[in-house]
Amino acid sequence: MKAKLIAVLAAGVILFMVSGPAFAHHGGAQYDTQHPVTVTGTVTEYMFTNPHVQIHFDVKGEKGTVEKWVAETASPQRLFGFGWNAKTLKAGDKITVTGAQLKDGNKIVSIIKLEGGNAPVLTKGAAE
Repeated sequence: MKAKLIAVLAAGVILFMVSGPAFAHHGGAQYDTQHPVTVTGTVTEYMFTNPHVQIHFDVKGEKGTVEKWVAETASPQRLFGFGWNAKTLKAGDKITVTGAQLKDGNKIVSIIKLEGGNAPVLTKGAAE
């Protein structure tokens, strides 16, 4: 009986240790959720891959310079349920993204809302 208890406890500890990085990965503390930004640009690359779908796009800045942005959202499996797939967006599509930008100022956002191209509107509920 004692050996069985030790085995169960050991399995629980191992499971806890293995699952920790998965939970840490999904933190959102690096994003400024209190001050969302909205930008409009042109898709340059659409990566419908795990762990998170990424949309790379160019935005014309205030001075006419091109700024490279990245929008991140949920996994492909989650987006399938919202009508998205690997062909939802393509290079050249015009999109408008509202998102929480990284606090360090890098031009990476976690999508709150995305509209454009032939894509169904994507909202925060889909991205969580």
